[in-house]
Amino acid sequence: MTAPVIPFADGQARLDWLDLTGALEAGHRLPRAEIGDTFLRRGTDTLLSRAAWIDGMGIAVKSATVFPGNTDAGKPSINGGVNLYSDSDGVLEAIIDFHLVTKWKTAGDSLLGALKLARPDSRRILIVGAGTMSQNLIEAYGAGFPEAQFTVWNRTRARAEALAAANPGVRVADDLQAAVGSADIVASATMTTEPVLRGQWLRPGQHIDLIGAYRADMREADDEVLRRARLFVDSRKTTVGHIGEIQTPLETGVITEADIEGDYYDISGGEFRRQSADEITLLKNGGGAHLDLMTSRYILQAWQGG
Repeated sequence: MTAPVIPFADGQARLDWLDLTGALEAGHRLPRAEIGDTFLRRGTDTLLSRAAWIDGMGIAVKSATVFPGNTDAGKPSINGGVNLYSDSDGVLEAIIDFHLVTKWKTAGDSLLGALKLARPDSRRILIVGAGTMSQNLIEAYGAGFPEAQFTVWNRTRARAEALAAANPGVRVADDLQAAVGSADIVASATMTTEPVLRGQWLRPGQHIDLIGAYRADMREADDEVLRRARLFVDSRKTTVGHIGEIQTPLETGVITEADIEGDYYDISGGEFRRQSADEITLLKNGGGAHLDLMTSRYILQAWQGG
């Protein structure tokens, strides 16, 4: 039997954000994933492959090519796909569009964290950044918090205005400090290497969702944010030792590994949760190939009708 090729639009039409978070939570009740990444480079061009194997779920290999020069030729600079294999016999079960998996994995990751850590009565959601992922976050958070009122802030106001224009009801903030102070949930998805969020701006009861930083030299929140919040990560294995948002304050003694109170493998034991209405919670969304596998398995099941 030929494995199906699942394209972006046709695949997305069958997906649901809350169903995905349920699939991610169920995936973390299985044994911890084995993960491996490889990078190949030629000048400015890159091939990135991320693989994960979860006993009882299967194998996924997510490969992406990054060719920056494609932009000048009017072509996408990032292309790729995910190969999903059977756990029982290694047979190729599906080839899934790279962008489909990345969108739903990343925004679904943040939504799962917010459903566990944010106050259930959260309504005012601030999106920091106005890129593609910010659009995805509006979709995901809108499904998880149906009464949400969204505000967006971006260094370049025109991009924030464009995002708001594409999403009726979304407002644009000019003052980031004021916008942070009035939000119930702050979701930051920027490419900054210098913190844009300040701990002195936070107030009791908030949830902070940090998405953008993925390299050792990147941070979106300053030390005071980490000091004031109860800290959680989606996966210790893919954040500690890898991402500056967590590793830099560990190295400088601002936090210790003991301050990281849980990751998604702790959900079933009850450790990954908000304890009081007034505490500030923080999730570092680090992604990871195991989440690509869980998302790909969910996409295939939805494609097959359940």
